[in-house]
Amino acid sequence: MGLKTLFDKAAPLFKEGGKLSKLYPLYEGALTFAYQLGDTTKPTTKTHVRDSADFKRIIIMVFLAALPVLFWGLWNVGNNSIGANSDAAVSISNHWQLWLAQLLGADLQHGMIYSKLVIGLCYFLPIYIVSFIVGAFWEILFCVLKKKPVNEGFFVTSLFFAMIVPPTLPLYQAALGITFGVLIAKELFGGTGMNFMNPALAGRAFLFFAYPKNISGDVVWVATNNDAFSGATPLSQWAAGLGDNQLVNSATGDSLSWMDCFLGNMPGAIGEGSTLLICVGMVVLLMMRVISWRIICGILLGATAVSLLFNVYGSSQHMAASSIMMMPFYWHFVLGGFAFGTVFMATDPVTSSFTKKGKWAYGILIGCMVVLIRVVNPAYPEGMMLAILFANMCAPIIDYVVKELNVKRRIARGK
Repeated sequence: MGLKTLFDKAAPLFKEGGKLSKLYPLYEGALTFAYQLGDTTKPTTKTHVRDSADFKRIIIMVFLAALPVLFWGLWNVGNNSIGANSDAAVSISNHWQLWLAQLLGADLQHGMIYSKLVIGLCYFLPIYIVSFIVGAFWEILFCVLKKKPVNEGFFVTSLFFAMIVPPTLPLYQAALGITFGVLIAKELFGGTGMNFMNPALAGRAFLFFAYPKNISGDVVWVATNNDAFSGATPLSQWAAGLGDNQLVNSATGDSLSWMDCFLGNMPGAIGEGSTLLICVGMVVLLMMRVISWRIICGILLGATAVSLLFNVYGSSQHMAASSIMMMPFYWHFVLGGFAFGTVFMATDPVTSSFTKKGKWAYGILIGCMVVLIRVVNPAYPEGMMLAILFANMCAPIIDYVVKELNVKRRIARGK
C-alpha cells in the first residue's frame, strides 16, 4: 500500500465531520510535507498572481542550500576538538552522546573526516532535536487552536536556531530559546507570514540577555580531554588589541589568516563556519530567486562604508593597526556570523523590506549597524544578530516611507 493511499484513506477522519477533525492541521502538515496539494483558486477569491514555486519548495531550497554549511560546521567542531587535545582523546561527557559516537564508529583520538563529522553531530544533534520537538509542539498547538494549516517554515527555523547557538548550550536553554522565538516573535503576531522579526534570531537574542554566560559572543567553546574550554574568538581577539597578523586559532594555537577565516578553519558556532560555502548557497538561492540580491549588496555596501569611515577616523587619531576600529572591511565579512546572517537570516522575505528601494535601505542599515556595534560596543564584538533584529523592526517603517515618497512623486508628476 502506497503512502498516498494511506493519506487518502485517513482523510475522512480528519476532514470536517470526522472524528479527528480538530487535528486536521496536523494531517495536512504531514500531507503537504510529502506531496503538493492540488487546491485551486476559488471563484470568490480575489485575482492574484502565483509563482511557479510554492512556499514548500522555497523552504526546501533554503534548507538544501544551508546543508553544506551545516556539514562543514559539524566537521569543524570535531576538527577543532581533536586539534585542541594533541594526542589525548576528545572527551564527550554526556553518556548517550559518547554511546552515539561509538555506535557510529567515530575515532575520538585520531579522527579522520568521518569521525570529526560524528563528533560535531554528537553536540549539534541534541540541540536540534530539542529545538525541533519543542518548536513543532508550539507550532502544531497553535495551528490546531486556530484551525490553520501547519507551515513547513519551522523546518528552517529550527535548523537555523541550532546552527547559531553554541554547541554546548544546555538543552533546557535551547527549549526556552525556541519557545520564545516561536511564541513571542511569531505566533503572538499571527503566525507564519505575520511575524515582524526572525524567530530563530529572536530566540537567540532571548538567550543572549537571559543567559549571557553561555552565549556572550566573545568566547568560543572547544571540547578537550578536560571536558571543555572557552577561547577568544577572532573578533574578541581583535577587540583586545591583536591585529590581523596576530590572530590565533583558540583550539590549536595556530595563526589565523584571512583565508583561514574565509574557508572556515576556526572555532565557532556551526553557522559561523565557511564563508566560501555560505557564498555557494547564496549563489544557488539567488539563481532560484529565493533571496534578494539588493539586501545582500546593501549589507556589504553599508558595512564597507562604515568600516572605511572608522579606518579614516582611527588613522587621524593615530590608533594602532590592531585596534578593531582599524579592522579592514573585508575582515568583517569573514568573522562571526556576518556571512551566515547576510545570506540566510537578513534575507528572510517575511521580516525584511518588500519594496525594491526599501530592500537597499534595509540592507544598508544592517551593514552599518553591525560594524557600529562591533567597533563601538566592546561588551559585544559580534553585532550581526542585533543589527538584523533592529532592521526587522524598522522594515515596515522603511517600506511605508518608500511608498509615501512614491505617492508624492506620482502626484507631483500628475500636476
